[in-house]
Amino acid sequence: MNLKNLATLGLFAALALGAAELRAADDVAASGRPAASRNRIVFQVNEDDSRKWNTVLANVRNVQEELGRAELAVVVIGPGLGMLKGDALTANQVQDAMAAGVRFVACGNSMQALHLTQDDMIDGIAYAKAGYVELMRLQQQGWAYVRP
Repeated sequence: MNLKNLATLGLFAALALGAAELRAADDVAASGRPAASRNRIVFQVNEDDSRKWNTVLANVRNVQEELGRAELAVVVIGPGLGMLKGDALTANQVQDAMAAGVRFVACGNSMQALHLTQDDMIDGIAYAKAGYVELMRLQQQGWAYVRP
């Protein structure tokens, strides 16, 4: 490939990239917020405190109201697993959040240590072998990390 062809190819690549950026800017301008694929937030809960659980659930609702469509996950580790038990005071709120698209992930290692089974938990939650590894993976994929 000669230098002229290479320069032309580079110019077309730059124009295509610029067009993609303009489309993303148009999405922001039209909706007043960035595209949903850029809004990915993971919350960590590892405390056995119903006030903390309610705070996290309120924060999730606030994020949904502010950003509209966003990918939201709540990774629950250790004593925080009480929030995901079927008989938890927060079970209805967790189910409502799940219905609104929030993904709840229980730490399998913590469940084993606390002698919990999937039968003890709210139907429909996800499971990860290690909650902290799940948090790390999501952050590596560009998810924003929040620990209220």
